[in-house]
Amino acid sequence: MLRTTLEVSIALSFFLGVLFLCYVLVLIRNFRGVRPEAPGDPSEFSWHFVVPCRDEEAVIDGTLEYLTRHFPRAHVWVVDDHSTDNTASIISSWAGSSGQVHLVARRLPDARTGKGDALNYAYSRIREWMGPHADLSRAILCIVDADGRPAPNMLEVCAGPGLFGDPQIGAVQAEVRMFNRDVREPFPGEGPVTNTFARMLARMQDLEFRGPISAMQVTRRLTGTVNVGGNGQLNRFSALEILAASTGKPWGNALLEDFELGLRMLLSGWKTAYTVDTWVDQEALWKLRPLLTQRTRWAQGSMQCVRYLPLVWRSPHFKTAGFVEVLYFMCQPWLQVLGSLVYAVPISVFAYHAAVYPDFMTDFLQNGGAFLIVLYGIVGIGEFAIWGPVYRKRSEPQTTRRAALGYGLSLALYTLTTYVVAWRAFARLISGKGSWAKTKRNASAPQTANALESA
Repeated sequence: MLRTTLEVSIALSFFLGVLFLCYVLVLIRNFRGVRPEAPGDPSEFSWHFVVPCRDEEAVIDGTLEYLTRHFPRAHVWVVDDHSTDNTASIISSWAGSSGQVHLVARRLPDARTGKGDALNYAYSRIREWMGPHADLSRAILCIVDADGRPAPNMLEVCAGPGLFGDPQIGAVQAEVRMFNRDVREPFPGEGPVTNTFARMLARMQDLEFRGPISAMQVTRRLTGTVNVGGNGQLNRFSALEILAASTGKPWGNALLEDFELGLRMLLSGWKTAYTVDTWVDQEALWKLRPLLTQRTRWAQGSMQCVRYLPLVWRSPHFKTAGFVEVLYFMCQPWLQVLGSLVYAVPISVFAYHAAVYPDFMTDFLQNGGAFLIVLYGIVGIGEFAIWGPVYRKRSEPQTTRRAALGYGLSLALYTLTTYVVAWRAFARLISGKGSWAKTKRNASAPQTANALESA
C-alpha cells in the first residue's frame, strides 16, 4: 500500500509534467516556423503614440527625444497622471516647442485610478482632436511605456498587408525585449552576489518575453487569440471606437487592462495579430520585490477576466481551439495555486515515508523508485531548460552553449516565482484588494540611463 501510494503520487506529477512538455514542444515547433512579415507603407496611416506617465522624470525626456527622432510623422501624446516630480514640466517644454508632442494632464481626484483610465482619457482627447470626419480605419494608436523604445521599423512592419494592411486586424502586438539585459554591474559597489542576481533576473525577463511568451503569441495566431500587452500594443481607432460605443470607453477596469481590451476586441469580431519582426524595448527589473508586485498585478488581472469565459464560449468569433487557449491563459494562476498543492503531494509523501519507514524507502529506491524520481526531475526541469538553447539560436546567437544551458536551468528556478505570485494574487482577490500599484523603476541608476541610450 505504501509503495503504491508513493508510485501513484510520483506518476501523477510525472504525467502532468509530460503533458506540459508536449505543449512546450508544440510552442517551439510553431516558433521555429515563423515567416517574416512583408512591410507596408506607413504614410497610408496616421500614427499616435500614447505614453502613460506617473513620476517619470528620470526617463521621459529621453523617450520623447527618441520617439520624435525616429517617428517624425507620428504624434506623441503623453499622459501625466498627476506626477509629483518634474515629469509634467518636461512634457510641457516639449509640447511648447514641438507640434508633434502633446501633454494630456490628469489631476486628482480623477487621476491615479489605473492605467486603463489614463488610456481612456487619452483616447477621448485624441478622438476630440481628430474631429468628426477623421478616417478612423487609417488611424493607429500605439501604447509605449515611459521608458519604451519601439524599434525604428515598427511603423513599416505594422503597416504591412498581414497586419494593419488587413482591414480585419484591430490590434497588433510587437515582441517585447529588455534593453538592460546586458548591463554587467546593475548596482556598483553592492558586491558580486547582488549584481549577479540582478543581472540574471534581467536576463530571465528577456528570455521569458522573447522565448516562451513570444512562442505562445505565435501559436495564438493559429487559434485566433493573440493577446495584446501593455507596451508595444497598437490599436486601430475604428476598433477602439466600437468598443467605446458598447461600454463608453475602450479599456475596462481589470488590473490586466491590456488583455481585457484584446479579449473585448475579439468578442466584437476584430482580429488581433502578433509580430516578431518589430519590437519594443523596455526595462527589466533588477530586484525581486518589484517583480513580484508587477506579476501579482498581472495574475490578479487574469483572474478577474474569468468573468468573460461564458461570453467567449458563446461567441461565434471563437473556435474551439481558441476557447481552450483563452481558458488555459485565464486559468493559469488558478492552476498554479492548484499545482503548488499537487506537486507538493509526492514530495510530502516521499519525505514522510523516508522519515517513518527508512527500510521501505531504501527498497523502493533500489527497485525502480530512484529511476522514477530522476525521470520526474528531468521532465520537470527540461520543460524549462529547453528555452535556453532556443533563446540562443533565435535571439542571442553570440551566447555560448554553456551560458544558454545555464539560462535554461535558471529559468526553471525563475519559474518558481509564478507560484508565489499566484498565491499572492489569489489572496488579494479573495480579500477584495484591487488597487493598482506603480512598478518602481531602476532608472535612477546611471547603468540604466546608459542602457536606454544604447537601446
